[in-house]
Amino acid sequence: MNFFEHLYNASITIGGHGITWREIVGNLFGLASAIGGMRRRVWAWPVGIIGNALLFTVFFALGFTAHGGQVMFGQAGRQVFFILTSIYGWWVWRRNKTGRRPDAPAVQPRWATGAERLGYLGFWLVAVIVVQWSSRVIGVGWTPPSWYYWADAWIFVGSIVATYAMARGWNDFWLAWIAVDLVGVPELIHFEYYPSAALYAFYACFVIWGFFVWLRVSRGADGRSAVSEELVKS
Repeated sequence: MNFFEHLYNASITIGGHGITWREIVGNLFGLASAIGGMRRRVWAWPVGIIGNALLFTVFFALGFTAHGGQVMFGQAGRQVFFILTSIYGWWVWRRNKTGRRPDAPAVQPRWATGAERLGYLGFWLVAVIVVQWSSRVIGVGWTPPSWYYWADAWIFVGSIVATYAMARGWNDFWLAWIAVDLVGVPELIHFEYYPSAALYAFYACFVIWGFFVWLRVSRGADGRSAVSEELVKS
């Protein structure tokens, strides 16, 4: 085994379970990206992309069988869509920064409009049905429990919705992440992806905090807009 193969397959054993350093480091990059997102910093997106790339190799079980060869296509596939939506978010936030102070936040938080909310909720519902059906037809290379297809579809689609909503600067994205974590953490524990499960459980607490941070900022912006309108009228 050469140096790069050794580095790729490097792991530790915790409680009798092998865990790759890729899974640990990938989730740490994900945590850093979440912190950057809460602070509305552009660097959150490229940092998140690195974490997504590392976690893709974990859930696709490339070169490592600590989880019994259970390739989780939903979890792996959502890393690909994370990267795609993150590229979009990176572009949007960089565009928003044009002409602003270097230390200015990249986006102004707000709630999605009624039409926007109806759009993403409708997409979420329809896409979950389609994705779980497609997964059953294609198969996953092993025999999962019956609930797996619905759970993985919920996580897969919800993650796309949350990442897109973050790129748009909607407060709703935090609530979407909570909905994803409520299903994702138990699934990861079931399949013994313990570092990811622990970090996503921490995410749930962090997401609640981030939600109130963005909510406070959006309420402050609404208040300033109302004052500006009154000054114009007067």
